Amino acid sequence: MLQLVPGDSTKVLILGSDGYLGWPLTLRLLARGHEVSGMDNLFTRRAVAEVGSTSGVPILGPEGRVRAAKELLGSSPTFYRGDVTNYKALEKVISKERPDAVVHFAEQRSAPYSMIDERHAAYTMSNNIVGTINLIYAVMKSGRDTQVVKMGTMGEFGTPNFDIPEAAWVDTKINGKMDTITVPKWAGSWYHWTKVHDTNNLLFANRLWGITSTDIMQGPVYGLRTTDITDPRLFTRFDFDGDWGTVLNRYCVEAVLGMPLTVHGKGGQVRGFLSLEDSMEALRLLLENPPEPGGYRPVNQFRELYSVAELADFVKDVGGRMGLDVKITNIKNPRVEKEQHHYKVESKVLPSLGFNRLKKNIKDEIRLILEDLAPYKSRLGRYRKAIMPRTLWKK
Repeated sequence: MLQLVPGDSTKVLILGSDGYLGWPLTLRLLARGHEVSGMDNLFTRRAVAEVGSTSGVPILGPEGRVRAAKELLGSSPTFYRGDVTNYKALEKVISKERPDAVVHFAEQRSAPYSMIDERHAAYTMSNNIVGTINLIYAVMKSGRDTQVVKMGTMGEFGTPNFDIPEAAWVDTKINGKMDTITVPKWAGSWYHWTKVHDTNNLLFANRLWGITSTDIMQGPVYGLRTTDITDPRLFTRFDFDGDWGTVLNRYCVEAVLGMPLTVHGKGGQVRGFLSLEDSMEALRLLLENPPEPGGYRPVNQFRELYSVAELADFVKDVGGRMGLDVKITNIKNPRVEKEQHHYKVESKVLPSLGFNRLKKNIKDEIRLILEDLAPYKSRLGRYRKAIMPRTLWKK
């Protein structure tokens, strides 16, 4: 098995390298001595502006980030501005870089954005599904055993009444006959359905051509810093609006602005969360410990299970200790989802690689987020109208 360890001449290509996860992963791998290249069409920057929002903290453009990484870390990535739906452009980058692994973050990642209307739904479907198909064929054409690391979501499963396995296939009985089928999934948005299709396409490519892949089902990520983000010039983007912001990021901005924390519905929705730092550590472990050539490895990537109401209570408690007057309000849930449900998830792969230690208590992480956001209160205030959800699942 290929082991990516510091000092090896290994190459990792990150598609979507300008994003919330893509940029911190670039920094983490550079710090570990890996050779990193990135490709991005900068869609998220434009789409967030389209909904009347911005990153909660200032971020440099791609070229500025490359210079800052070189100055602060001593090494920098090679950056390509390009679109994964352009097969020729993607194939050219993969052919030139010849990476040992390709991390696929280059997808439209917002469930609310995908539900706005036909145009946004169609864009989400075409961008995400075509991009993954292009990646499969470009990797196959390269002739190398390149690991494809696809960032999926725990949302692929929905909220089933069974314990969610860490597996691609399950044995089941249908009409009295046993068979092996893919794990049943019921996504909750057009965005989440593209991730289900990506999983099926990767499974198909693995069965047909032996494409080596790690398929990550990740829970919502929160936070602003990692151990590699030591300077504001290295900040990753921090989204908080109703379309692009994750729930805990949104709560933290509301707390800083003195707005009530907006819990959707009853607040009993349970998800598997993890901090940005833990996400980077998990991704590093998966990249440095790939599956056997020709293997397909599903991974449930999360750290802690919380309801969205519990998260609001955490922010209220931490904010109160910092002198903030934090209140909580329940608003009508814009989504169609169960607000009280069973939720238990199996996770074995990451613990087997050493991902066992909780690096930070979630309340400590919330405090750090609030402290980092405080200097940008006026910046955040200019976009407060974008915080409330604008997209309803049922029109």
